[in-house]
Amino acid sequence: MYSIRVLAIECIRLAPEYLPFEEGWRMQQELHKKITESQTNKNRQASMIFCEHEPVYTAGARTRSWEMPQNEKVIRVGRGGKITWHGPGQLVGYPILSLGATPDVLRYVRQIEEGLINALQSVGINGFRIAGRSGVWVRNGVSDEKVAAIGVRVQKNVTLHGFALNCSNDLAPFEKIVPCGISDAGVTTISRILKRTITPKEILDSVFNSICSALEYINTCRGNV
Repeated sequence: MYSIRVLAIECIRLAPEYLPFEEGWRMQQELHKKITESQTNKNRQASMIFCEHEPVYTAGARTRSWEMPQNEKVIRVGRGGKITWHGPGQLVGYPILSLGATPDVLRYVRQIEEGLINALQSVGINGFRIAGRSGVWVRNGVSDEKVAAIGVRVQKNVTLHGFALNCSNDLAPFEKIVPCGISDAGVTTISRILKRTITPKEILDSVFNSICSALEYINTCRGNV
């Protein structure tokens, strides 16, 4: 029998109130436990958290000590990738869902990229992938710049962590690190590309709907979220 897969959304603290990273991680863990326990049920649960974090650097499993910024708060996390920054003006999404008995993590990352690329198209930006590098990129003259970063973990077949889409955030914090360990490319924001301010709240609907489509889920929200 065909099963409809539903992805619920939880919007937590978009501007002007921001979510501490530690609180977001606690929420992920609670949802992960709930969804892990529901994997054997016919009606599998799935959720996506959206938020803007308080300013913080997070370091993935492959981050070396010398890559850490000096005199800054850094939180070690269990996702893939290296060091990045989160903060106001950046839309962070955490899809928490089961990938089934034989998880294809690479396919999952490609689906997230597809959803973000389609969301960018809705505001007139041509995003693309780069082979061997996760995330979504745009062309700026002769160079490539990252507009969305992805770092995930799969535990007990259920996903954790997710993506960060630069919307209207300050880029200065990235100057203190080598974002995601990539030294030959820069970072940018939607607002910088379009030369007008686009906030996380403004693109949230498009991102959620596009990622639902890419993951082959339907969403439980209608209209603005």
